[in-house]
Amino acid sequence: MSRKRAGSGLGRATALSALVAVLGCAVALGISAVLAEREDAAAEVQMDRRTTAAAETVRFETRRYVDALRMAAAAAGAQQTLTAPEYAGITEPLRDMRLAGVSSVAFVVPAANGNVARVQQTWRDRGATGLTLAPQGDGDHAFTVFVTTLDGRPVPTGIDMLQASAPAAVLAEARRSRDVSVSDTYQLLADQTLPPALRQNSFVLAAPVYQASEFLGWVQLAVRGQSFMGATFAQAGQGLLDLSLRADDSGRRPVTVAELRSAAAGERDLDRTVSVPVADGTWTLHVAAVSNRLPGAHTGLPLAVAGGGLSLTALLTALVWVLVTSRERAQARVRAATADLRAGEAETRRQAVLLQAVLDGISDGVGVVGPDGGFLLHNPAARRILGESGSHPRPDSWPEHFGLFRLDGVPFPAEEMPLARALAGESSDQVEILVRNDVHPDGRVISVSARPLETASGERGAVAVFHDITDRKHVETELRGFAGVVAHDLRSPLTTVRGFAEMISDALAAEPADLALARRGADKVITGAVRMEQLITELLDYTAARDATLRIAEVSLHAIVDDVVTARVDAPDGADLRPDVFVGRLPVVLADPVLLRQVIDNLVGNAIKYTPPGQAPRIDITARAGAGGAVSVQIADRGIGIPDGEHGAVFDSFHRASNGTTHPGTGLGLAICRRIVERHGGHIEAAPNPGGGTIFTFTLPASAVGPSVTEVTAGAASG
Repeated sequence: MSRKRAGSGLGRATALSALVAVLGCAVALGISAVLAEREDAAAEVQMDRRTTAAAETVRFETRRYVDALRMAAAAAGAQQTLTAPEYAGITEPLRDMRLAGVSSVAFVVPAANGNVARVQQTWRDRGATGLTLAPQGDGDHAFTVFVTTLDGRPVPTGIDMLQASAPAAVLAEARRSRDVSVSDTYQLLADQTLPPALRQNSFVLAAPVYQASEFLGWVQLAVRGQSFMGATFAQAGQGLLDLSLRADDSGRRPVTVAELRSAAAGERDLDRTVSVPVADGTWTLHVAAVSNRLPGAHTGLPLAVAGGGLSLTALLTALVWVLVTSRERAQARVRAATADLRAGEAETRRQAVLLQAVLDGISDGVGVVGPDGGFLLHNPAARRILGESGSHPRPDSWPEHFGLFRLDGVPFPAEEMPLARALAGESSDQVEILVRNDVHPDGRVISVSARPLETASGERGAVAVFHDITDRKHVETELRGFAGVVAHDLRSPLTTVRGFAEMISDALAAEPADLALARRGADKVITGAVRMEQLITELLDYTAARDATLRIAEVSLHAIVDDVVTARVDAPDGADLRPDVFVGRLPVVLADPVLLRQVIDNLVGNAIKYTPPGQAPRIDITARAGAGGAVSVQIADRGIGIPDGEHGAVFDSFHRASNGTTHPGTGLGLAICRRIVERHGGHIEAAPNPGGGTIFTFTLPASAVGPSVTEVTAGAASG
């Protein structure tokens, strides 16, 4: 009887253990399969992100080449007579831009079949002394007359660019569109002498050059494809992606311009193809990758879960067996299993802490709300961006609580908030919202993207990502102001130049010619050209103040001030009243001497320009030791002053004080000063001068050399 009972108990233990083992294995393998599917989806997302980043990198690099060529063409068209030295000066900055793959930048001029000799002589007279034009075939030609090589390889002049279909087509399209155009892929004419193994699939960018409405020719950038994209691909691929950039040749056949293959071993099981705009053309970027090499795509978690689940199943099976067969051994197994479960719980907590650390460390805000609109998760970046006070209001009071407005200042409707729409099941991307509250009194512009979430219980929540785009919006505003100023300030002198040029033509065509009228018209044309040149110079200075490399050295502030004051006081500008300038004791400072001279010249020039008519300019230039080893420099004038409330705004780009609009200018001078001073680690401000006028104060790092003992009064006797 006991044997039967023992056998029956053993059978029940075996059956129950087998059932636990089957159920446990099914659950573990099912969870592992779900996690594997999610990791495959994560690999696809990772591939999409990296493809987008690679495309943006290629798009940015090609746009940089197009912008550089457009600027060179504009500068060439601005010359009254384009000569070889002027063209060399225009294209010299392209060397510093380190344009990878660029062979040369050439100036190309058109020529009909019957006037090749005249064109050749014209450009020889302009500095291309050894120019020999070599026309190919009959009909029209386009010759390179000036060439600046950027890769050290000599490129001959006089090449007829119309002998090949690709450069001929791009020159025609650039002239037709009046903008930069990209050619089909081909091998450069200048590379035909190289061995075939050294030739690359290349292309040219061409920009038309116009002087007023007269077409002069093209500025052409010759680029070798693989060299052009080599460094860019290395950065975009990060050793994980195969990248291939393709374009059409003259026969409309796709040709590889540049390619890079990663060192990752394995089958390329992920691939993407995107279009990348290049000037007026479109190229194709092909991206391939090994999915298990992408970060975060394959973590081994499914295998770990499967292994852990199977291990746990084996453990539970053994526990069941032990519980049925022996209470003592079962109790020992239970204690061991409890220890394992506690270790798993500790690991789970560690993973939760790691996830929270990641959310706390990212710069973008992340917010998760539940079905009732209450925030379940709000990382520090989100609280900082929204100016969160710690309370959790209802969704219908979010606009009022956080101070949320449309960009035009109208309160943002609660029902149109991205999170509110996500709670209703509708996704939204990059919704721009203005946040203005006690934490952000000046307002911040944010971009919000939101998605609905489904909880395990079937209830709906929402997640949103907040990105602060205030600086980007400020740049966009500055660019719009830049375009408006350039369009307005260049149109007026251009109108003057055109009108008086026509008057000169009429005066010279009259019988007899009215030379006096022609001379007055010529003076007006020169004045208009000088005004345009001043505007362009200020715009270039404005850019250089931000981008130019600082060359810090110990500089005598007194020597720079003395040079500027001497130049300003002795300038033959026709002024009847001589400026009265006092220069106090000035120290030696640590600064870029070229940029520092520009600051002093702008401030002294403003003091002279904004002096009321009939009054001699009075300027005092002094310096004193400031806090933290800095030098505080003051330039005080007795001019028209700055209206109350505008002393801070005058340093903004393109801003001019309301009482100074009758004086010529662009509003960039003080903005240039602020950029230069801030790049030196100082600050600049304006304040009213108690005796009338304005006091400008800026700080610079002091030098260990110490202050100068020289004191100079320049122009003390007015007139």
